[in-house]
Amino acid sequence: MRRAAITAVGAYLPPRRLTNADLEKLVDTSDQWIMERTGIRERRILERGKGSAYMAIQAAQEALRKRQVDPAEIDLVIVATVTPEHPFPATANIVAHAIGAHRAWGFDVEAACSSFLYALSVAADSIVAGRVQKALVIGSDKMSAIIDYTDRATCVIFGDGAGGVLLEPTDEEVGIMDYLHQADGSGCDFLHMKAGGSVLPASLRTVRNRLHYVYQEGRQVFKHAVVQMAAISEALMNKHRLTPDDIAFFVPHQANRRIIEAAAQRLGLPLEKVMINIDRYGNTTSATLPLCLYDYESQLKKGDNLILATFGGGFTWGALWLRWAY
Repeated sequence: MRRAAITAVGAYLPPRRLTNADLEKLVDTSDQWIMERTGIRERRILERGKGSAYMAIQAAQEALRKRQVDPAEIDLVIVATVTPEHPFPATANIVAHAIGAHRAWGFDVEAACSSFLYALSVAADSIVAGRVQKALVIGSDKMSAIIDYTDRATCVIFGDGAGGVLLEPTDEEVGIMDYLHQADGSGCDFLHMKAGGSVLPASLRTVRNRLHYVYQEGRQVFKHAVVQMAAISEALMNKHRLTPDDIAFFVPHQANRRIIEAAAQRLGLPLEKVMINIDRYGNTTSATLPLCLYDYESQLKKGDNLILATFGGGFTWGALWLRWAY
């Protein structure tokens, strides 16, 4: 059976670090308050004048170098992002042009923090169908561009970064084995951006009222994220009769350390089987999952079972069973 396998991982993290001590100078907060509620010590911030495409390009180029793949061999580029370079054209098209993937077609996927997992599923299905031989899936977000640094409820959480994977076909028992995704639009009220879309375009009034930033009702998001991320992961594991002993790593969206720990506990997985890097990067939205794979790559071996899980605004959530291919 033809499957899509991850054969390389790349990443880009801006050099600037925004620590909790730095945030103490901007808003009424403290290192202790941030650590207790989020588990974040620092996050990366991309410099002005550069956007999500810049980071995605660096991540894509690293993945291609590691696999020694010519960019001209790439058939499909998907960029998962909630902070695209422009409203249009797609950031994926900018990335494909910049890296020399001149044969590729591409598009962006926007499903809040679930964007990367949704994009990975779409690319994998294209490979399984035989339409695509090599695909790049990149999660890239410059969250600092849409964060209000006078709002301590959100500015402590998010950071900038990008991670990407190269997908290729395989007939081995590795790669993307299955996935389950869901969405519930009733969650829109709890996590969204009020202005900047077609219903409330940018204007002097929307800018003055600070409506172009992330708005979040943390308690509602926390409650739904813990329940849904664990439930859909458990459903996927039960579908394939996978037990906690079968899982090498749980790869959760890095939204909040407490959410990660609660979801792992519900699945019966010890923390040593959970990929966690939120303390160093914060919530990088579309980039969290590939950044986890990048950071833990050296600990993975061929055939390892991974469960990737996500939860995002909208609400969107999902889980994917991946068997590591190298």
